[in-house]
Amino acid sequence: MAFRPRRRNDSSAKAAGARKPSAKLWGIAAGGAAVVTAAGVIVSLATGSPPTPAPAASAPAHSAPQTSGEGVRKVRGVPVGYPHTKAGAKAAAANYTTVSGSSVFLTDKDARHRAVSVMAAQGAAGTSTKKADHAAVQAVGALRGDSRKASTKRAVARTGVLSAHVLGFDAHRAMVRLWTTTVRGSAAGHTTPKADFQSVTVTLTWESNDWKMKDSSSTKGLFAPIDARQASNVTSDFSDFVPAAAEDPVLSGSAGQDGFPAAYGRNERGAHAAAVSATMLYGDPRFFTDEGWRHRMLAATAAPSVLDSVTSDTDSTARLVMENRGVGADGRAADGSELITRTAALATRTISYSDQAASVELWTASVGGVAGKDEAQRPQVAFLRMTVDLVWTKGTWRTTAVTPSKPLVPSPPAMQEADPADSFADVGGASNAPATA
Repeated sequence: MAFRPRRRNDSSAKAAGARKPSAKLWGIAAGGAAVVTAAGVIVSLATGSPPTPAPAASAPAHSAPQTSGEGVRKVRGVPVGYPHTKAGAKAAAANYTTVSGSSVFLTDKDARHRAVSVMAAQGAAGTSTKKADHAAVQAVGALRGDSRKASTKRAVARTGVLSAHVLGFDAHRAMVRLWTTTVRGSAAGHTTPKADFQSVTVTLTWESNDWKMKDSSSTKGLFAPIDARQASNVTSDFSDFVPAAAEDPVLSGSAGQDGFPAAYGRNERGAHAAAVSATMLYGDPRFFTDEGWRHRMLAATAAPSVLDSVTSDTDSTARLVMENRGVGADGRAADGSELITRTAALATRTISYSDQAASVELWTASVGGVAGKDEAQRPQVAFLRMTVDLVWTKGTWRTTAVTPSKPLVPSPPAMQEADPADSFADVGGASNAPATA
């Protein structure tokens, strides 16, 4: 099933974003994943539920599975309490990067220093604080927009993690390289917040039964152009994702024995985590190329009432993507080019919540395309709002529908050329999947 993100002035945009309970919506979006097919349509496949973990072989023998969304808690606004696994290290690196890019961190010196004291390893707090203060000074201009002064209340500073590659790992330390997309600006004035891509390397140490940050550095990351059919929004459209209106996603890296997430907590935080993981799981390339993985994931995450319809619809959509892209079960085309799909959650907010059902809106960034010699298939990014409906069933939050609404699109980076298509192979593959919530 195909879905075309519409320009914000399209008179039918409202109708396209209307909420419908039909299970057919599962064929419209996959975790907010926008995959630009060879036929030129954007196929979004989505569903809801918990995360995919790192393979069990990556975890130290002494590490027991943790309950998704329950092992991680917040101290001074910083998520802490990660599993002693590769996935736990990926989650810590991602969360520390997200916190370090938040508007409060960048504009409030006291809050920034408190956060660094939680994130930093012993002996690293002084250096980390100096680096954070320097980064904050550089970021203030971006958060100001065209106003004279940066307003924390109106600032838009969101970070999404599109891939996470473990450069080194043992029981005592880890090094993780993240590919992130950021959106920074203001919801006031006339200058639309701008998107950017970063490559962030985080060095961690296992200390006091948790992953702590020894160092972090960033450079310009791979630049995937925004799909030409997505026009930039005006500044006021970003008001739903200023600090007081929405939350940053929190990744846990936790998983159950089956390799999929254990039960989420029966609370609002658990519902948000399930919604975030849904957007990430349905943007995983295995969703399209590996029928067995897709069926196991659906069985573990979809509400029983929609499982049959979801399975049928997503099987059809996955086949369409593979046929249009000319890729096989290994995710590669005959010429060796590789299907690249990733989805990141930039922010979440509650639409409605009870202990039986919840509706969560996410702002997502999805990259889709092929890493190869054909520049016409170069990965592109699409920014979408997704509403994830969940019910409490079988001891966890499971998704019943995911509805795409009108896109929320920042301005592209100024004067920056897209990277060659084949360079995106570095962020593909299951091993580069980020930790989920």
